[in-house]
Amino acid sequence: MSWTAVYLVCFWLGFSLSAVSWLLGAAGTHVPHLPHAHPHLPHAHGHAGGHIDHAQHGADSPSFFNFATLTAFLAWFGGTGYLLTRYAGLWPLLVLGGAVLVGLAGASLMFVLVAKVLWSPDENLDPDDYDVIGQVGVVSSPIRDGGTGEILFSLGGTRRVAGARSDDGHAIGKGVEIVIVRYEKGLAYVRTWAELSADSART
Repeated sequence: MSWTAVYLVCFWLGFSLSAVSWLLGAAGTHVPHLPHAHPHLPHAHGHAGGHIDHAQHGADSPSFFNFATLTAFLAWFGGTGYLLTRYAGLWPLLVLGGAVLVGLAGASLMFVLVAKVLWSPDENLDPDDYDVIGQVGVVSSPIRDGGTGEILFSLGGTRRVAGARSDDGHAIGKGVEIVIVRYEKGLAYVRTWAELSADSART
């Protein structure tokens, strides 16, 4: 395969992938998340209205090496190499060097566009912030022995109310800080924060 063909293939590959990526983004298509498992509750300190194991995930800014910059590099590299090979008549290594430099410039411009204009840290949501299991809250309506009550907790920055039962069947009074240990059929099963803290201290 000649250098002209290589550059042309790179250009069309980069251009096509960029176009497909843009169309999928415009259509709102996303890659589905894998299910999140909770084998156990972590031993960590929390506070009312938060998550028992709330950690900060994600980066402060997108990586330079991403799909958008890769496709931009291929398109600019291929287009420049093709034009220089076809019309400039330069030495192949000079063409290659020039194509690489222009490709890097194109990738850098794309990175600046993504990092400064399109990317927002608010869009990189932590799935744990929207998981009921492990959320810390308070009892708003007393939970009777073997019965139900209501709890208040925060989820995704919003205050929520849910029906609740004690995980061990014991009564829990109003205002007691609790942790949601499981969620079934619209009911949260909870344990008191004090009880969980005591269990953690013993282990």
